[in-house]
Amino acid sequence: MHRHVVTRVLPYTPEQLFTLVGDVDAYPDFVPWLTGMRTWNAREDGGISTVDAEAQVGFSFLRERFATRVRRDAEQLTVDVSLLYGPFKRLANQWRFSPDGGGTRVEFVIDFAFKSRMLDALLASNLDRAADKLIACFEERARQIHGPSLA
Repeated sequence: MHRHVVTRVLPYTPEQLFTLVGDVDAYPDFVPWLTGMRTWNAREDGGISTVDAEAQVGFSFLRERFATRVRRDAEQLTVDVSLLYGPFKRLANQWRFSPDGGGTRVEFVIDFAFKSRMLDALLASNLDRAADKLIACFEERARQIHGPSLA
């Protein structure tokens, strides 16, 4: 099992970043290795929305699909992702957004293990770089949507 935490302070509001991360349908527009996304079973219950999402991933050596349940809590400003099916034995991640000075402290936690030992070892050795690259994709998307910083 592999766990990694990335923390950043970004010059946007917690609500802006929560909305950005919660919009899973848009991920293929700005996360280069996501080649497709299908969502279904969307539901809303008192400020908590949930949607099931199947991502299609494409790297040079890997083409996979996996599905997750995405739980968005607008009051707590958290997005929790849990595994439905795919090449993982375990996959969970969480995004937390909290005010920090003039911006937002973003905490991204990913915890996973692949069924394939070879794939698990390969991705575990690149986890830091992959998590940083993923966060960079979201930072760039925030800049595209909201500009370079809070005005």
